[in-house]
Amino acid sequence: MTRDEVSRWLDRYIEAWKSYDREQIAALFSDDVKYRYHPYDEPVTGRQAVVESWLGEGDHEDASERDVEGTYEASYRPVAIDGEVAVAIGTSTYYDSPGGKVTDIYDNCFVMHFDDDGRCLEFTEWFMQRPDA
Repeated sequence: MTRDEVSRWLDRYIEAWKSYDREQIAALFSDDVKYRYHPYDEPVTGRQAVVESWLGEGDHEDASERDVEGTYEASYRPVAIDGEVAVAIGTSTYYDSPGGKVTDIYDNCFVMHFDDDGRCLEFTEWFMQRPDA
């Protein structure tokens, strides 16, 4: 993976999050992806299970609920790439209403392993809430 390829993947990740579109979410991940919301989680395994988890369907521990449209935004960028493994950092910002006051900011670190088709094969997220947000 190149820096540009990872950046484009991260942009699609944000677009999929904002749209909650099943096909956009599925296109990000390999059939047998292992997705962790926290590094200590048992992974959500399989593309369909990840899609369900993102959409708040099924019984996936630690999955978040859908965010209200217009109440969140994000920016992520790759900081290290080694072959098919990439590390990205960024922020996720949440608002009390569309265009409203910031309620939470999270600093994120993603560790991703991609397959030969540029789909994510493994995804692990670390995040911390900013105390001053």
